[in-house]
Amino acid sequence: MRIGIVGATGAVGQETIQVLKDRGFPVTELHLFASERSAGKTTETAFGTITIEPFSVEAARGMDIVFLAVSGDFAKEYAPQIAAEGGAVVIDNSSAFRYDDAVPLVVPEINGRRALGQKLIANPNCTTAILLMALAPLHEAFGVKRAIVSTYQAASGAGAEGMTELEQGARQYLAGEPVTASKFAHPLAFNLIPHIDSFQDNGYTREEMKVLWETRKIMEAPEVLLSCTAVRVPTMRAHAEAVTIETRHPVTPAAAREVLAKAQGVTLADDPSNKLYPMPLTASSKYDVEVGRIRESLVFGDTGLDFFVCGDQLLKGAALNTVQIAELLV
Repeated sequence: MRIGIVGATGAVGQETIQVLKDRGFPVTELHLFASERSAGKTTETAFGTITIEPFSVEAARGMDIVFLAVSGDFAKEYAPQIAAEGGAVVIDNSSAFRYDDAVPLVVPEINGRRALGQKLIANPNCTTAILLMALAPLHEAFGVKRAIVSTYQAASGAGAEGMTELEQGARQYLAGEPVTASKFAHPLAFNLIPHIDSFQDNGYTREEMKVLWETRKIMEAPEVLLSCTAVRVPTMRAHAEAVTIETRHPVTPAAAREVLAKAQGVTLADDPSNKLYPMPLTASSKYDVEVGRIRESLVFGDTGLDFFVCGDQLLKGAALNTVQIAELLV
């Protein structure tokens, strides 16, 4: 298949190339598109040395599938043109179309059928995708009535620039120098920032509201109540989330473990006596989302659970999920 990646020089674009190779996706031609600044340069990839091409709608329409790893504004302008009749299938990693009722928002293990026959498909927010790998199977088994989520989001959520800023900030801090910040609202090294994306009128950030909006759409469960507090933490990659749920039907930790052990794309890491639980260090560069610390909620009793989730933001939260969507279409 002729595959195009727009935004190929960014962190998500680079991960997408590697995932395509690692999963044996049937790539016959790989075209990497970027800005005029990067066009003409060569880059080493898992598919060999490739020359980066300047983006054009005409070139992108010549592909079979185009992955967009670009801003929402870019996607809004160009995705419909690329996907128009006779063009390519577009899988967009931005937030541009996630809340458009006409565009499916897809996590393949949960609602992959929604992607079939579509020309424009949205990839969810990384935090939502990681959460739903655990939440959706529990919802199917026990019925989730409400959820309270606290996220601990890695620098990778802000792309390659975010990871570079964290590394530089750590060096500055340890050298006794002033720690500078440009990608984040405050210095991230040795700090926590309870602020991701813009604040809304209700006091939540847009990042926090995305988790509610997208969870309801993907699970097709508008009745689920959910609140989220999103925190940026000084880890390099892999987001972590502490989750409390109230269920409509009684649930036990043992029953929840049984459900999650069978869930595709989930690894149980739930043996506290042996210090086994989800962590960014163990979830990084891993396809599966780790779930552990599963216990009865002291608030909701036999209709509640507390658990901890950790997943690689650049993989299941972005590149892996988009490639899995493409695999559904092949």
